[in-house]
Amino acid sequence: MMLDEKDKIIINMLKENSRISYSEIARKLGISEVAVMKRVKKLESNGVIKKYTILVDHKKLGYNMVSITGLDTLPEYLLSTIEELKKKDYVEFLAITSGDHSIMVKITARDNDELTKIHKEIESMQGVHHVRPAIILNVVKE
Repeated sequence: MMLDEKDKIIINMLKENSRISYSEIARKLGISEVAVMKRVKKLESNGVIKKYTILVDHKKLGYNMVSITGLDTLPEYLLSTIEELKKKDYVEFLAITSGDHSIMVKITARDNDELTKIHKEIESMQGVHHVRPAIILNVVKE
């Protein structure tokens, strides 16, 4: 799908605030609300816009520790490890990668003790042979 400049502006406005009204977008672009609605629906139906979501401040919910953790598994356990991690509430993000680690996981925990317990739990999963956490100290951009 080819995106024109108006589509790109709509996407950026929705990325900034997914609750922005069609009328506000229309005013910014100088087009009708109906035109904005049609463009958004087309972006959704073509899979450009996959979902609308919120950004949660985990610290305000009592989760003070976040790690981006690299995992290495034996090749035959990669998919089963992914399936097991998908079920865990503490997993915020999960990806198979081609980098230094075969799996990257974003983990949230209430404190250092809970994070340590989570890392040990992951380390004990069948086929996992390395757990390499990087503790997030300060988020600069989300």
